[in-house]
Formats: sequence, structure tokens, C-alpha cells
Amino acid sequence: MIVETQTVRFDSLPLDCGETLAPVEVAYETWGELNRARDNAILILHAFSGDAHAAGINREGKPGWWDNMIGPGKGFDTDKYFVICSNVLGGCRGTTGPSSINPATGRPYGRQFPVITIGDMVRLQKKLIDYLGIPRLLSVAGGSMGAMQALEWAVSYPEAVASAIPIAGTARHSAQQIAFNEVGRQAIMADPDWNGGDYYDKNPPARGLAIARMVGHITYMSDESMREKFGRRLRGKEAFGFDFDVDFEVESYLRYRGRQFVERFDANSYLYITKAMDYFDISNGYGSLAAALERTTARFLVISFTSDWLYPTYQSLEIVNALRSRNRDVAFCELSSNYGHDAFLVEVGEQTELIRGFLASTYEKVRG
Repeated sequence: MIVETQTVRFDSLPLDCGETLAPVEVAYETWGELNRARDNAILILHAFSGDAHAAGINREGKPGWWDNMIGPGKGFDTDKYFVICSNVLGGCRGTTGPSSINPATGRPYGRQFPVITIGDMVRLQKKLIDYLGIPRLLSVAGGSMGAMQALEWAVSYPEAVASAIPIAGTARHSAQQIAFNEVGRQAIMADPDWNGGDYYDKNPPARGLAIARMVGHITYMSDESMREKFGRRLRGKEAFGFDFDVDFEVESYLRYRGRQFVERFDANSYLYITKAMDYFDISNGYGSLAAALERTTARFLVISFTSDWLYPTYQSLEIVNALRSRNRDVAFCELSSNYGHDAFLVEVGEQTELIRGFLASTYEKVRG
């Protein structure tokens, strides 16, 4: 069965920067059926470069980015639950972003697109959930940037969330995490084809975006996974070329990943979304992380991975400890993996068992 992406338009969306987007569209996909009580809905929140196509096969024949976790009998069991995923605000896969047409000019927004936050993304998602007639989500779940959105949901809309599953995430970016994002942004803006963000009728800044992705992809893997996958193996040769072409397998892989990314992602979206991640701090306006999380009424399942050095376990434990300090219902599990940050997309077995049990017990509580 082909999964269709749907789009809904809203008249306006107020943003944290003080501006208002009008109108604003959001692309989304759904799996499973919403029950009569409307209490079995789960919102999946994608990571930085993801989109609404989280599961199933689309018209292009591509499986969803979390297809191993969403579907009949899987962690997010679509025989039991109604699962939703939308492309984030600022994206380039159907939801309003820098590549969308600015109604004031009739041309793509480019750098005229207002700077956005994780809070803005969640505000748009809340409009979508209200549009779908769902008063309370059984769960919000996601990895990496998806974990940030899950926390934002739980704090900003406590009455609308029964549980939250932040995976391989953080309550705020560290200086190192901001630094990696800034290198990516600078690579894009240093590309002559970036043209101040106005490149939609010209050549896109492909070289800069590819380099940004190469840097990012290094952070998603671990030293061990790279050693196992590439080592120091040479690519298609038996000796060094003594030039600056590809010598090593890992060089070839990163260049391939960079080229592949350019074909599906917008450089301006890279700038806006990474900035939103860097701005994110769930304690903003509350004085402390514990005070922010005190607002929540959701149950939490927090998951981290041993080899994730981009979003290391200590950042998940900060969330867990803050929740426990306010006597909130929280379970925590650090899963063993060699895959680094990418583990949340790859390590399906244990994640499935944890999430399946957590959702079942949450659903039991919701039904009372």
C-alpha cells in the first residue's frame, strides 16, 4: 500500500521571533486508524534532515526513514495506534520553509524567511493535531531533534500529551554541538552559489551543503563504527595516489553522502533548522530545567546509547534527574550500541521492546 503525503494550510502562525507566517502549510503522513475515543494517536517527531515520510513506501518507492519501527507489530504498532508524522516548519519536504513561495513577493522566501525555533515547529504541529480532532496524544516520540520537540510538547502542552519518548536527545545544545552546526552553516554561506540565500533560479550551493553534510555525518557515527566499516582501506587502488583525489574508503563514503544529501535537501533549510536546534533550551523562561519539567504531566521514557558522542548519555540523564527531582513518572535506559548517534535509527530490537511495553502501559492508564 502506497503512503500518501497530505498537506493542510493554516491562515497564520505566530513565531517566537515576533513575526507571523501567513499562510503556512504543513505536510504529514498517517498510518493506522484513529479509534472512536480518539485516544490512540502517536506523533512521531523527525530528526534534523527527516521528513513526514517515516514509514511505508511512498510513490517514489522509498521506504520511510523509521520504517523498521513503525508498522503492524512493530515498536509503534499501527494495528493498535494511529501514527502521525509531519515535516517540520522550515523544512523543504512540503511544509512551509525558505524554499516556499513568499506571498508578498511571489518568489521563494530565501533569507527573507523568519528565523524559527523548536517552539515554532511544535506550535504548528499542535495546529495539525487540533485539525485532526485529537484532544490528547497518547505519545510524542522522536530521536535527536525529535527528542527536543518531544520535550517542547510535554512542557508547552502538558494537557495534550499522555507520554513522551525522547531518544538520543538533549534539553539544550552544548558548545560543541553548536560548534558543529556553525561549521556546517559557514560551509554553506562560503559557497559562492549561496548568493545570500537567493539561489532558487540559479545553481544551488551544492559544494557548501555537501561539506556541511559530511561534517554532520561524521558526528552521527562512532569511532568504532567507522573503524569497522572503513578502517584505513583504500578505495579502488592498492597504493596512495599522492594527490588530493580519493584514497580512502571513508573519503569516498563521505563524498557520496554529501552528493546524495544535495539532491534531497535545501541549503537554506539547513541554516534555519540548525539555528533552531542551537537556540533550543527547554529551561528558557522557567529558571531551571527542573522547573520547566515540573509543568509536565506526561509519563517519560528516555533512551540513550553508549557510543553516542554527539548527544551523550549525560545529557539524557540531566533530563531524567530533573524529572525525578519533581517526582515525575520517568523510565530511563541506556542501550549498548557501536553505531553512535545513528543508533536510534538502527538499533531496532531493544528499542522496540522498550517502546512497545511503555506504550501498552500508558494506553492502559489512559483508558483507566
